[in-house]
Amino acid sequence: MTSPLVSVCIANFNGEGVLPDCIDSVLEQQGDIAVEILVHDDASTDSSIELLASRYPRDRHPEIRLLESDQNVGFCVSNNRLVENARGKYILLLNNDAALAPDALSTLLRAAEQQSPPGILTLPQIDWESGQLVDRGCLLDPFYNPIPNLDPRRKDVAYVIGACLWAPKRLWNEVGGFPEWFESIGEDLQLCCRARLQGNTVQVTTSSHYRHHQGISFGGNKIRESRLSTTFRRRRLSERNKTYALILCTPLSRIWFILPTHLTLLAAEGAALTLVKRDLTVWKEIYGNVFSSVYRNHCRLMEERKHIQQARTATATEYARSFLWLPRKLQMLFRHGLPRLTR
Repeated sequence: MTSPLVSVCIANFNGEGVLPDCIDSVLEQQGDIAVEILVHDDASTDSSIELLASRYPRDRHPEIRLLESDQNVGFCVSNNRLVENARGKYILLLNNDAALAPDALSTLLRAAEQQSPPGILTLPQIDWESGQLVDRGCLLDPFYNPIPNLDPRRKDVAYVIGACLWAPKRLWNEVGGFPEWFESIGEDLQLCCRARLQGNTVQVTTSSHYRHHQGISFGGNKIRESRLSTTFRRRRLSERNKTYALILCTPLSRIWFILPTHLTLLAAEGAALTLVKRDLTVWKEIYGNVFSSVYRNHCRLMEERKHIQQARTATATEYARSFLWLPRKLQMLFRHGLPRLTR
């Protein structure tokens, strides 16, 4: 097999029903690009392994390699293992519930060759069910809440989601990959923020796209009947890991104001939701968990923050260029009301 230029990395857990669309979309790419496909199976309990063996036998698809885990290790560890085993100059993290348009890899490769300095890329995200544009990468509000970028003229963004994340393997290694102690959700946010702090670009292409079954892994994360639907687990990880990323990546000149304000607003939000829903587990499982997790991990957070900030080359102003200052949650509250929380 020709030495690959691009390594497509697919973290899989119980993805039997979606894997064929994902892998086939990579196999059907236009252009003469040397590609390898790595699949990390995270101890699936469905027939994912059997599907891969029968549908993509090694003698017919030597470009597909399977990494099997004997225990469930989560999204961050899975992707770090995939990149460690990748042989390509570039890596593309692709969710098992996502599929590329036929010209996606050629579009990303062309954009990567034009980037200066080399950085992270993504494609416009299309919702699988509705066919509507979800985002062209994301911007952030001051408290690290994602704001979908819908402007086709804007290339530079704050971060791109790990469902379709392209980067030079060298940059991934320099930034340190996904923080495995995040478990899942927000690892892409932290990676992109670290890359931008080190002077790298984070951009979205203006053409091609990928389709994505949003929220299939953790549930929620979609507007249903004009209300945001989410789950306890997603919200717990999201609020905690956004707070981690804020602590780790915000420059010193800004964090003295942003962090106390963030924690105060988070406590008020948690108290209000707990009272409105008359459910103390909202506080215990989601909001109280943020404060207890930060307290338990404060030494680790401070040590990691010191390392990240010492490697920073971007100024605070340069870092803040992809931030918008109107709080995203306030916009969502006025537009959709309180979120619907489910188990």
